[in-house]
Amino acid sequence: MAYHLLQRDPGGADRLAAAIGHARSAIGHCRLCNTFTEQESCSLCASTERDRSLLAVVETPADLLRIEQTQTYRGLYFVLLGKLSPLDGVGPRQLALEPLSQRVADGEVREVILATGFSVEGEATAQYLAAWFAERDIRVTRIARGLPVGGELEFVDSGTLAQALMDRREVG
Repeated sequence: MAYHLLQRDPGGADRLAAAIGHARSAIGHCRLCNTFTEQESCSLCASTERDRSLLAVVETPADLLRIEQTQTYRGLYFVLLGKLSPLDGVGPRQLALEPLSQRVADGEVREVILATGFSVEGEATAQYLAAWFAERDIRVTRIARGLPVGGELEFVDSGTLAQALMDRREVG
């Protein structure tokens, strides 16, 4: 992209550079959920329409937006801005656990939904947070995983299929 802009659209390169510079200076973190915003609090945290008893913990702002696109979740969020990854030097101290602790300390949150990815690091992060929340009087749940909608069993990897069988639920 950079080569294309420099070679074919120098004005576009200048506009992109200015936009990135503006974003770096104008965008900060929401004081409540830690996502990116230009305000002190993001629009989701400021909304009176959200269920304040539910808190989904996600790895990135992109994960938050993806959940919002489903239009099925009406709670609030907390963005860790990472996941545990010892090989990359990311331990519990590099995650935003202190602000998360403050977020749940007021007693308004009744359920924390661990919505980290299903990678090794995402699973480790979810397990760490589950143990961390076990000391508090808060219900902790984990998002489900399994077969994709429209997926054919013959094309699903064995790990996903095994998990879908273990996490099955009643019908009817």
